[in-house]
Amino acid sequence: MSTEVAAAPNPIEQFELHRYFPHQMAGVETSFTNASLYMLLAALGVVLLMVIATSRKAVVPGRFQALAEMLYEFVANTVRSTAGNEGMKFFPFVFSLFSFILISNLIGLIPYTYSVTSQIVVTFAFALLVILLVVAYGLYRHGLGFMNLFVPHGVPLPVLVILVPIEIISFLSRPVSLSIRLFANILAGHVTLAVFGGFVVLLLAAGGVYSALAPVPLLAIVALYALELLVACLQAFVFSVLTCVYLNDAIHPGH
Repeated sequence: MSTEVAAAPNPIEQFELHRYFPHQMAGVETSFTNASLYMLLAALGVVLLMVIATSRKAVVPGRFQALAEMLYEFVANTVRSTAGNEGMKFFPFVFSLFSFILISNLIGLIPYTYSVTSQIVVTFAFALLVILLVVAYGLYRHGLGFMNLFVPHGVPLPVLVILVPIEIISFLSRPVSLSIRLFANILAGHVTLAVFGGFVVLLLAAGGVYSALAPVPLLAIVALYALELLVACLQAFVFSVLTCVYLNDAIHPGH
């Protein structure tokens, strides 16, 4: 007697890179992949939202204009409250970063799409860009005085011998923690949704009394999807807030 067993869905398959246009330049992989496509779509989504929102400039804003104004005020207030008025010179950078990450996260929640922010190389590139900007502006604005960031005021010299290396290590770990936080939250959420979706498929394929249990993981998927919508917005906010905190260190390096 033969028995048919349904193949278990692979929750990691959704994160695989697929080359649409294979290409190499000087031995470096420069292929256009599904990650490239969805990064382009996210960037176009930000541009399209801003173009549509600012096309009319009505006194009574429409839906897109109201959404754009809400995002603008939200990010502007975040920058002011975290980095002060001087930090507003970085507003275009923070706003672009927030909008891109938010739209990338939301696109990744659409079935059969690709989540760019679930790739550690992408999130680390963003985090490294933030830290390089912090270091570059800190040195430009304060010169060697930027090194005061690693030297707490009012601490005895013997204690500084221990604290300064700790402060340096803490600073160098920022791009790692910043990138892993975003990457891990998005990755874990998508894997969890895929696992519960696999439960539904397997229970339905098993038939009999098991099919009656299929609605249980299905209801869990609905709840998890609502949670993932919150996480998608929250992680974009957290990344932006930490960016402002680090930029504040470049503006005011003293402890």
